[in-house]
Amino acid sequence: MKTIKAFAAFAAASMVFACAPKANVPEEGAQEAAPVSEKNIKDLIPSKGQIDSVSYLIGINFGYFIKMNNFGEDLNYAQIKRGMMDFINSKGSMQDPDFNNQFKVSPEEMNTLFSSFIAKRQEYKAEKNRLDGEKFLAKNKTKDGVLVTETGLQYRIIAEGEGEKIAANDTVSVYYTGTFIDGEEFDARKEEEGTDPFEFTVKSGYGGVIAGWVEGLQLASKGSELELFVPSELAYGKNSYNMEPNKTLIFKIKVVDVKKYVEPVVEETAE
Repeated sequence: MKTIKAFAAFAAASMVFACAPKANVPEEGAQEAAPVSEKNIKDLIPSKGQIDSVSYLIGINFGYFIKMNNFGEDLNYAQIKRGMMDFINSKGSMQDPDFNNQFKVSPEEMNTLFSSFIAKRQEYKAEKNRLDGEKFLAKNKTKDGVLVTETGLQYRIIAEGEGEKIAANDTVSVYYTGTFIDGEEFDARKEEEGTDPFEFTVKSGYGGVIAGWVEGLQLASKGSELELFVPSELAYGKNSYNMEPNKTLIFKIKVVDVKKYVEPVVEETAE
């Protein structure tokens, strides 16, 4: 949504610029402007193209709100339109104690309805994604070249690397592509796009990566290419910020560099 925010900022700046009063200094040779009363008032109305574009942008913002809150595809869009029109056509001041009586849902009910809906939807999505992931992994582990660790992590070595295996706390640089089990890409750092590789320390927790990466990368070395099939409990689980809960994830990873962890030397102080 950076584009939308940037556009909004640009639009706001443009409006300020357009609305700012100009110095009342006529240009040399310029004709005196016709009085406002002589202008065609319809010329002051925004064009159909402008109205359509702004309407579309408002729709994008509503769509962003719906998608980011995981409200899902089963919303009743006729009711969304009804709510919008009810408010647009409302009467009186919002400070009026009876103002909210015009609407189907009162503000007192709003928080309860929202929280109940989101909780139900998260519960449904979490269970559905868990079952879908289990079904996928059960079938995937039977494929040629796919191995399974004790934790349930599945992996496939595409190309062997060289040198020592990666260990916990090593710093590695990788290119990767992350997809869901339906093939939808959700994250990537791609070599062919000319971007720098993703550098991180092989550890989980704060400042680290998901457990599936910590375990999976220790099966590789510099130059390795591998594919990880990560169960939700080794990924983001129920508490994912920018994706649905309990998603099973697939990563194709190419290790381009490894910096081995060196235990810091603690100098003894003289007594």
